[in-house]
Amino acid sequence: MARSNLFQGPSLCVVGNINRDVKCAPVAPSKNLFHDGETSVEWIAETIGGGGANSALAAASLGARVHFVGKVGADALGTRLERTLQAHGVKAFLARDKQNPTGTSLAMAWQNGHRHFLSNLPASRALASSDIPAKALSNCAHLLRADVWFSEAMLFGGNAALFQAAERKGLRISIDVNWDPEWRQASAARIRDRKKAVRGVLPFVNIAHGNKRELMEFAEAKNLKTALQRITDWGARAVVIHMGSKGAGWFENGSLTIEPPKRASRQVNVTGTGDVLSVCMMLLDQSSLSVEQRLSQANAVVCDFIEGRRRLIPELSD
Repeated sequence: MARSNLFQGPSLCVVGNINRDVKCAPVAPSKNLFHDGETSVEWIAETIGGGGANSALAAASLGARVHFVGKVGADALGTRLERTLQAHGVKAFLARDKQNPTGTSLAMAWQNGHRHFLSNLPASRALASSDIPAKALSNCAHLLRADVWFSEAMLFGGNAALFQAAERKGLRISIDVNWDPEWRQASAARIRDRKKAVRGVLPFVNIAHGNKRELMEFAEAKNLKTALQRITDWGARAVVIHMGSKGAGWFENGSLTIEPPKRASRQVNVTGTGDVLSVCMMLLDQSSLSVEQRLSQANAVVCDFIEGRRRLIPELSD
């Protein structure tokens, strides 16, 4: 089957963050960035942001039927984000928050591949299970819970309620174990409680997703093999690993399969590659392809995205 047809047909519901991203071309890491002054870059773009929204748009761009659930402020930026989702084929279920404005992230990238985000996400942090209508799960085969750490209400009780509802409807469930903003600043007790809350919902999870550093930190493991074994021991059936220059991995039943990457000839998109990889693996989850074939197809799409040949995460609509 041609790659362009592989992703058409599957249906996905994404629950996660939605905000504005302000991105710039990768810059050389330098001490000058910590001093007064100005640094010129090749480009600056304003795009839709949030792991959840990025994943929903990528899936829709690949041909999937997609529902997205998130929370925005009762403001003009929230309206722009909603228009962007709709214009690119995503059915949006957005709660409007009159107390908390729509969020914005500054996505900084360095030429060595490292990234850092400065985020202010009041509306996304206020997401609660009461903001998720039951009809958002209808006619979907797979649920992705993205940005799992950001909402306290979802982290402590809301995610379990969501997964129970999805399980009753027969959906397969994915969770993105991304970086918790509190891991480097909160107390040890609070970090422990937050990790425990996510570990507690893993028995509902068919596929956990994350990069090597995120998975090892979440599992408090010194190496990837130990992290993967712990995550599956806690209940997740399989894990997709974003491995950067080493490609992508799939861990299931104690066995790790790694597929090398497709080498990009140029780098246009830096952020969002992990979201794209995970979306591809979710959309191919019920296909007849082998694990190796699924990983290979996902890596090819990621390469296209990095090179800018697939515009999977659009700029904001006016």
